[in-house]
Amino acid sequence: MKKKVYLTLQNGTVFEGYRFGASGDAVGELVFTTGVVGYLETLTDPAYYGQIVVQTFPMVGNYGVIESDFESETPHVSAYVVREYCENPSNFRMEKDLNTYLTEAGVIGIYGVDTRELTKIIREYGVMNACISDKKVDAKSLENYRIVNAVKTVTPKKVTTAATENAKHTVAFWDFGGKNSSVGELLSYGINVIRVPADYTAKQILDLEVDGIVLSDGPGDPKENGEIIEQIKCLLSKKPIFAFGLGHQLLAIALGAKTKKMKYGHRGSNQPVKHLESDRVFISTQNHGYVVENNSIVKGKLTFVNVNDGTCEGFECEEYNAISVQFAPSACSAAGETNILYTQFIANMEKEKENA
Repeated sequence: MKKKVYLTLQNGTVFEGYRFGASGDAVGELVFTTGVVGYLETLTDPAYYGQIVVQTFPMVGNYGVIESDFESETPHVSAYVVREYCENPSNFRMEKDLNTYLTEAGVIGIYGVDTRELTKIIREYGVMNACISDKKVDAKSLENYRIVNAVKTVTPKKVTTAATENAKHTVAFWDFGGKNSSVGELLSYGINVIRVPADYTAKQILDLEVDGIVLSDGPGDPKENGEIIEQIKCLLSKKPIFAFGLGHQLLAIALGAKTKKMKYGHRGSNQPVKHLESDRVFISTQNHGYVVENNSIVKGKLTFVNVNDGTCEGFECEEYNAISVQFAPSACSAAGETNILYTQFIANMEKEKENA
């Protein structure tokens, strides 16, 4: 039997829907993502920590739940909002349906919501806090919610390694809430990966004697991570650095740049980014609510911009042998072509070895 539930926004707007997934109440930062597929990756992406995620695509769950598609072991969203979820999915790889998965994982879901109207509100008013509950709540009570300790919450607790045959390089993957697919990409380019927690120091990373350092994606406000930023400063010029997502923002701050919160962020798998040197446009996957301010980049040069709003999507700092992008690096490759970012990172590591 359908159970009515309410989604109350910080601006006072209330949507009615029905429960699926786990029972209970949920409070979080309300954001939307535009992906047509990839709901499993969205649910398990640590960068969504503390957020209530709205899927703009109207039907979710049609291919069920497939654990090998997960970006981490558990979901990180505070709650999940959809127009309609598929009760009878069909896929030869599926292991269970979406409702069962959310229930077992303790994630609250709401369906039957006009997600098109909800997304328009977020685009107009910007990201805001929201609450899912059996009763309507006072919107003013949502004003004080903040996402805090995001990286500390989602970072792994121990070091793990991943190796591939005939690897020529090994990197430290500094995990601020990185995705499994990011590690998989590195392995596919013949790079062994040592995945280390966010509380690792620069000395601990250098003691690993790796060829390069990857600053991973992750959730929250980059400026909250002062200790990590100071450790990044200690790594500059010591090893080639490749940063993306939150790692891109942390590196930018370490180099003297500034970040700011966006009105509603970039979330989804269809964000166009332009490579300034080649004048090519790539379609990228992104999930972030903060951005590096273009004119604050004083060390290095801007390399990518977002086609829609002109915001910084990447920069390069030759002085410190560092490359950095806001989006998932896998965007910069196509059938029969070499990924320009991984190629550059590998070249930087090889050059470092030659000069050692």
